[in-house]
Amino acid sequence: MSAAAATKSPPAAERVYLHVKAGVLDRSYEGGTLLTEGDLAEAVGVSRTPVREALLRLEAEGLLKLYPKKGALVLPVSAQEIADVVETRLLVEQHAVAKVVGAVPARLIDRLEESLAEQRGHAATGDLAAFAAADRSFHAEIVRAAGNRILAHLYDQLRDRQLRMGVATMHAEPSRVAKNIAEHTEILEALRGGAALTAAEIVDRHVSWVKTLARGES
Repeated sequence: MSAAAATKSPPAAERVYLHVKAGVLDRSYEGGTLLTEGDLAEAVGVSRTPVREALLRLEAEGLLKLYPKKGALVLPVSAQEIADVVETRLLVEQHAVAKVVGAVPARLIDRLEESLAEQRGHAATGDLAAFAAADRSFHAEIVRAAGNRILAHLYDQLRDRQLRMGVATMHAEPSRVAKNIAEHTEILEALRGGAALTAAEIVDRHVSWVKTLARGES
């Protein structure tokens, strides 16, 4: 096999890991689903050994719970996890908005506008997983622009949880897609206009809404 061909085919365990993780994040594998090694091995076209390796990795990330001789249970999004993520997001994002609003880099405005265009495109096609990813990217751009690498790294560690909750939110409340786009537009305009208090208030309202999901998936 050539080096070029080898780079196109990740190791078997990595393929299983990516397959299952994508399914969990986009809710193809919903909370409460029991995944078996045999079914996953067949779906990805590998033996059971790399499946076990991938499942252990996903369990360590808190997405699955392994049960010997039975399989792996996809863990539902809990009310506590939602509350914890929302609290952490507010601490990081409101700090980031306050820091950048006084002198918003032009490149940040450009990136946020591009993200909004991407969100509108995914909304038009109904691709909720892609919309959730673009939604998360919009907020991540603001956090990175604040210039605190430690906070940016902390925020990045929330990525998978944010994506999973985002998709769940869209499924639970389809009208939320349009509301998110509208609120993102408000955040962008507040940043562009240097309105610090307005930007912080919108971020609070926008992020805190996710807690309502706990009523349906606690």
